[in-house]
Amino acid sequence: MSETIRIIRPDDWHLHLRDGPMLKAVLPETTQHFARALIMPNLEPPVISSQDAQSYRDEILRAIPEGSDFEPRMTLYLTEETDPDDLAKAYNSGLIIAAKLYPVGATTNSFSGVRDFDKVRAVLDRMAKIGCPLCVHGEVTDPNVDIFDRESVFIDKILTPIITQTPGLRVVVEHITTKDAVDFVLAHDKDLAATITTHHLFINRNHILVGGIRPHYYCLPVAKREEHRLALCAASTSEDHRFFLGTDSAPHLDHLKEAACGCAGCFTATNTMPLLAHIFEQANALLNLEGFSSRHGADFYGVPFNTGQLTLEKTDAPVRFPKSLTTPQGDVTVFDPGVEIYWQVAKE
Repeated sequence: MSETIRIIRPDDWHLHLRDGPMLKAVLPETTQHFARALIMPNLEPPVISSQDAQSYRDEILRAIPEGSDFEPRMTLYLTEETDPDDLAKAYNSGLIIAAKLYPVGATTNSFSGVRDFDKVRAVLDRMAKIGCPLCVHGEVTDPNVDIFDRESVFIDKILTPIITQTPGLRVVVEHITTKDAVDFVLAHDKDLAATITTHHLFINRNHILVGGIRPHYYCLPVAKREEHRLALCAASTSEDHRFFLGTDSAPHLDHLKEAACGCAGCFTATNTMPLLAHIFEQANALLNLEGFSSRHGADFYGVPFNTGQLTLEKTDAPVRFPKSLTTPQGDVTVFDPGVEIYWQVAKE
């Protein structure tokens, strides 16, 4: 069997790299396939100022493997105390290309996030004025809302008012997990887009819970019913420019995942592109893979397409990906799609 597909080198528009030894260990997994990535700012402490963003970017640049032309694209962590002038300075200088809104307590290191959305009104207005996109973790954290409903409630109670009250604000709904979110994006022709992760194209909530608890499938937003996974697959494999790749690849040490109160996140940087080829082939849409992974996000963020290319080739036998990545602090499990994959990235 000989089948290949050659695409513009892809971008990852939602990536967690952490810092310190973990950053140095996981970064090469991204740079081997991706030309750029949008770096999430939820460190401890978070990246809340232009000075923080510059320092974090410098740390990433020092960790890039020799010979790689990988480019980190930075974000600021939006808080109720964010200075609109500082954000505007960072955006206008090109230091950042977006700001990230975490509802307080929604996910990893989100306790500096937003509780009172009225307190970020001035920042959102300034972002709309200068064209800075807002990336949102789209979940409410009200304990009275079921965890499987938190995305749809966020769309109704938080996101719709933000969009209505802030004309011109460009918004990316990050790592969507529901048909509700797909339909919401499809209903808006302007200034609204969504990222979709690799792992949410493969797993539904049964994968986490049936036959035992599988902590390496636990992520936030949590995977939903099969009907929602199918809606994500349909949106990803369509030619719709409003949907593009953001892996939300999130490294966590195994002993922290496999714990009584395990942390949320799937590490997909290593094998995302072969896994996407599998999904797109299933949908008879391999020709649309380039749009989802290499074009749509660049268009939304107003950056040129990458000049390099990536070749994916189909194999006769299933590809065996590493089970884990070894770091100085311990192992990080690589996402297992749970099905045989017959695609790999060709060596150039």
